[in-house]
Parts: sequence; C-alpha cells; structure tokens
Amino acid sequence: MFESLGNRFSNAFASLRSRGKLSNSDISTVCQEIRQALLDADVALSVVEDFVTRIEVEAKAALLDLQAGTNQAQAIFEIVNQALIELLGSQARRVRLAKVAPTVIMLAGLQGAGKTTLAGKLAKYFADQGDTPILVASDLQRPNAVTQLQVVGESAGIPVFAPQPGNGVGNPVAVAREGIEFAKAKLHNIVIVDTAGRLGVDEELMQEAKDIRDAISPDEILFVVDAMTGQDAVRTAQAFQEGVGFDGVVLTKLDGDARGGAALSIVTQTGRPIMFASTGEKLADFDLFHPDRMASRILGMGDVATLAEQAKKAFSGESAAKMEEKFARGDDFTLEDFLEQIAAMSKMGSMGKILSMLPGAAAMKKQIDNFDESEIVRTKAIVQSMTPAERRDPKVLNGSRRARIAAGSGRQVSEVNSLVERFTQAQKMMKQMRNGKVPAGLPAGMGLPPGASIPPGAFGGMNAPKKGNQPAKKKSRSGNPAKRALEEQG
Repeated sequence: MFESLGNRFSNAFASLRSRGKLSNSDISTVCQEIRQALLDADVALSVVEDFVTRIEVEAKAALLDLQAGTNQAQAIFEIVNQALIELLGSQARRVRLAKVAPTVIMLAGLQGAGKTTLAGKLAKYFADQGDTPILVASDLQRPNAVTQLQVVGESAGIPVFAPQPGNGVGNPVAVAREGIEFAKAKLHNIVIVDTAGRLGVDEELMQEAKDIRDAISPDEILFVVDAMTGQDAVRTAQAFQEGVGFDGVVLTKLDGDARGGAALSIVTQTGRPIMFASTGEKLADFDLFHPDRMASRILGMGDVATLAEQAKKAFSGESAAKMEEKFARGDDFTLEDFLEQIAAMSKMGSMGKILSMLPGAAAMKKQIDNFDESEIVRTKAIVQSMTPAERRDPKVLNGSRRARIAAGSGRQVSEVNSLVERFTQAQKMMKQMRNGKVPAGLPAGMGLPPGASIPPGAFGGMNAPKKGNQPAKKKSRSGNPAKRALEEQG
C-alpha cells in the first residue's frame, strides 16, 4: 500500500544524503517534498501540517548540535522515523483481556469493510495463541452474512453461534446476549461478535450498534476500516466514535493499491490506536499492528522483525533445530534442505510478499512485481525428480542423470543445469554466512527474482557464530561416489 509514499520518501532522503553538509534551506526543501508526498497519499491536511512542522523544527534544532563529520542526513532520517512511529500510534496495543472470562470483542463498521472475514482472522489469531474463541453471528441484515460467517468459521476451525438465519430475520441484540451465555456454558474464553453494517452511517446503524453495546458490555469495541477508502474511512470512524464509541481500529485490505492516507490519519483524527492489520485474503494474513515496523516499511527499511516472526511460525521447531545443527557442524546446505525451505516458505505467503519485507525492497520493486510465482513450482519439480543421493550431493549429476531429471520434471536440461549452477552459488553463500561474512546478495532464481539480490547487511550477520567459535573447516569430498563412500566409512 505504501509503495508510492515509500518511494517518495526514499527519493527525498537520497537527495538529502547527496548534499553532504546540510543547511536550514536543505531541511525546508526536504520538508516540502515530504509534505507533498503525504498530501498525495491522501493524508488529512491538518495531520500533514502538524507532522511537517514538527520535523522541520526538530531537524533545524538538531543541525545546531550536530558536530562536523557526523552523518547529518541520517540524523534527520531518524527524526522523521520517530515522528512517523508516533503518527501511527507509538506502540502496539494488545486486546485487554477480561479479569473473568470470556473477553467480549464487538466488531463494528460499514458494509464492505470486511468485518465478517476479519472476524474469522481475529478468531484464528487468538486460537493460535492457545485461546478458545467463538464467533457470534449478530449481523442479521446483510444477505447471507450468517452463512458467510459459518463458512469463515469452518475454514478457521472456529465454532459459530448462529441461532437465527439472518437475511432480515431475527433480533441481533438477543443473539449477541445469548451468544455470550453460550460461550460461558461451553468455556470459551474469547467471544467475537460480528455486527451489521450499512452502506453509510445512518441512525438505524448507530442505534443497533448502541443496543448491542449496552446489552453485552464488550471489553473491546473494534472499528473495522477498509484502508482503501482513504479519507472517507477517517470521516466514518469519527462519526462512529461520536455516535457509539470504539476502543481500537482494525485496518483491512492493506495489501491494496490505495494511497494509505487512512492509516496515517486515523490515529490522530480519532484518538484511538490501530490494533490489528489485515494484509491479504488468507486467514493467516493478519497480525498485531506495530507502528515502528510500519514506519520502517514506509521509509524503505523493510520489516525484518515481522519476517522473522512469520518464519518462526512457518518453520517447525524440529526442522529449525536440524538446520541449526547442520549449520554449526559446517555441513553443506543440500537440495533436500532447499525443498524443506520451499515448503515452509509457502506457508508465509507469496515470494513477493516475503521479499517486500526485506530492507531495500523498493529498489527491486519491478523485479518483485514481475516475479513468476510458478518458477518456485518448476524448481520444486526439478528437485523432486532427483534421487535422495543426488539432492544431497549435486556433484554426482552427470549428463545422463540431468537428462533423466529433466524428463521426469517436464523441463529442459538447460533448466536443470541452471538450477544446479545457482544452487552451487547458494551453497558458497551459506558457507560465507556460517563464517560470519555477509554475502553481497542471493543468486537469482534461488528464491529471488532475476536481477534482484538482498542488499548487503540486510541480515546483519544474524546467527553468525561469534569470533573464536568458528566451526571446523570441512574436508573436501571426492566427486567419485565409490571413493566418497570409502571416505565416509573411515
């Protein structure tokens, strides 16, 4: 969503860094560029003016304190980063759990904002943390809303309390009240109540929301906002805040191509934090909203923290431990390991989504956008056509073996050759990382689009062994299978 805004910020700071020693005039120029970028992103005018004024005042004051030889542009960048974090809410805000279960969460918002799908995502989020959520179908107005919630609940593995058919039939207040009693009886500790929306804010919508609120006394009221509706989303949130009240905001459709003004305006305009963000169609495309991480992505620094969290979820503890042991021993990274990595990464979403979280992703946006996801499928097919021995040691792949693999995977021999070559490069890179060195970039085709590479320092030497603790250098092994068998025996 923030790609255009991120590019504008990147260009502004690139210009700033090229000037060396900065003057007040340089600061004013970059502030005007930031101001225009935010306005173009549909951020509210009052928010933009306050934001830019703060940056300009703090940046000019900082210039007086910065000593000669310091990186002035970086210091200004950090001021903007901190201001952006505060604009987005400063820190993540979690759901307040009730002292006595169940915790009741009421969802509200306009029709089309994605409340029903969001209800399923939120329920799964809690279920993954060991809670026992239940969904309550109190949207009895929208056609098939109850059925949709039941489908979403089934997909997420979450029970749904739906005693009324909906489609204009039933009392939503009674359903909400009965749903909580049912949750208590069945020992559900989280109750998520899906309420009706309208095409616009009207008295009927407000009154129904008030009645449900008064009947169930929710611990949290979350207002669900379609981030693609821009300033309309902010105005709707303000109207709902005045009429009913809410505790936090959930942004949906953050993966869309809208300009993102709602996300950057809504905290200031409503005085309520953004608590969750929905970034895709899958149930797993949902998480706690972290202002610092979002600011980092807007400013082109990636979101390595979220990427690491998603990787931790995707990679099983056993698989991760096995890979760590191999890494520590100095064993080679094999094509079998590569297959396991592909399977785990598929749980994290598309390759484009994963790459967009890396620092410097904006620089390879074109390659990411044009990346053919089916390339992963083709690569997987080639590796799966190899024998276990071939996957462990590609050195044994002579001409006849490569021809057999190509035929088995439905690919060309040239594609098999290319994969083996790229994999050999990836092996060398893994050895560099094992020795504490940061490689210049990943070979194209081993997970990255052609021509793209991970910027130097993206991983910062993470997981590299400490100095003095380097693994013993492995002896080279013979390419002759018979000789290698003798070597391994003794």
